[in-house]
Amino acid sequence: MTKEKNNTRFAWFHRFKQKHPDWTEFILFNLLSNVATITNFIMLWLGTGLLFKCFESLPFHWFIFNYAPENGGLGGFLSFLLAYICAQVVNFFVQRKFVFEADNAILKALPWYILTVTVAGLVSVWLPPYVIRVLHPYVGGLAATIANLVNIVLQVVINYPMMKFKIMKKESV
Repeated sequence: MTKEKNNTRFAWFHRFKQKHPDWTEFILFNLLSNVATITNFIMLWLGTGLLFKCFESLPFHWFIFNYAPENGGLGGFLSFLLAYICAQVVNFFVQRKFVFEADNAILKALPWYILTVTVAGLVSVWLPPYVIRVLHPYVGGLAATIANLVNIVLQVVINYPMMKFKIMKKESV
């Protein structure tokens, strides 16, 4: 495709972006968060189905975390944790480059990002066994996937405002 055809094809997007920059940013944030979401699901399924399957019968109770064997046990905890960390690493770079076009120092942004995703992460690792316990009698094995979807919605509510207003800055405006 020629550059001219490409520019014409996306002209509507550029007009929308100029007219509604905040909406465009929020839409892009959500669309491109799917890169992290896909990473999250792949790692969750790898973790529960392969990497940590041998630990699913071991109960894991520590701090605010309560993963009984029927809720995935230690294997479930490790799977959700691994999925979350991998997704957040991917998300940081995707959001920084393609959504917020941030040019602030990464070393200034990272502590705030780590704090934000740690808070969201604590919720994301703490909540699944409770969601699974409630939903498993009705949806069986889909309960873990639904718990993951609940986590993703909570992460948008926590992460977007922090990224927009604190973490992903444009210093060369």
